[in-house]
Amino acid sequence: MGTASDRFGTSRFEAGRTRLASLAYRLLGSGADAEDAVQDAFLRWQAADRERIDVPEAWLTKVVTNLCLDRLRSAQARHERTAGAWLPEPLLEGDPMLGPADTFEQRESVSLAVLTLMEHLSPVERAVYVLREAFSYSHAEMAQILDITESASQQHVHRARTRVADERRRSGEADPASARRIVEEFLAAAASGRTERLVALLTDDVTALSDGNGLAKRLLKYTTPQQVASYVRAGFKPTPAKRRLAGGAPTFHFALVNGSPAVLAVVDHRVVGAVAFEVRDGKVASLRGIGAAVRLGRINEAWSRHEPDAPVLATW
Repeated sequence: MGTASDRFGTSRFEAGRTRLASLAYRLLGSGADAEDAVQDAFLRWQAADRERIDVPEAWLTKVVTNLCLDRLRSAQARHERTAGAWLPEPLLEGDPMLGPADTFEQRESVSLAVLTLMEHLSPVERAVYVLREAFSYSHAEMAQILDITESASQQHVHRARTRVADERRRSGEADPASARRIVEEFLAAAASGRTERLVALLTDDVTALSDGNGLAKRLLKYTTPQQVASYVRAGFKPTPAKRRLAGGAPTFHFALVNGSPAVLAVVDHRVVGAVAFEVRDGKVASLRGIGAAVRLGRINEAWSRHEPDAPVLATW
């Protein structure tokens, strides 16, 4: 049964588990890895002399942050992420791992676009960016968490913000109704076979990234409206081979993924692919296609508990 102290320690940890998981997810971009990091932190919490821990929240934040940094610095992570086939794991709206979403900065810090851009940051830059933008930690607090000086924390935050801003074409926040309308128009155009209709819905500087359903060694990248339209048209064109790969003929559902409008391909209540959109000025500014099963585990868990709307495309 454990002692009363053990039970109190466990309940205290569990009270902060969601916040810690949200922190770990932003740092690692993977729900499964975030859960592993939080569980490792729990084991350290159990083994610690908790009477000597003055502020448990600060102690646990430091432990989780540094466990995540160790993972980011590991040889395996460096190989996987620099191999060019890494994309963040998408999370369905309502997933508690998405964490705080009260401010624009908090919502943007968990978007697939920013999680992807954070791959260009060093592990420490990534940590200070997340701690500052998503959780509003002070430089003094971040200095203690990362064992750096306050001056170094300020410098890291400045560099991280600059590097993200340099590569980030901010799309603002489209209201859900207009974003859904644009995505539905886009999907109808993709299914129509008329590439010119797709091009008309894309910004001139549109980009698309895809993991090639996990079959490609490197991310597939498209950088002109014509390239993106051709990629999308080919992706949505039904073929027997695609049906075999998906395990059947999917239906396509509108959803919000990491705060962005998205389309989920679903076969027998199982998500087999996700395309997340960024919308700017009434057009699609970027797409991220994720089909590797290893990145769809958590979204499938959430989808199994979800009551979806009618599909936006039911025949394929």
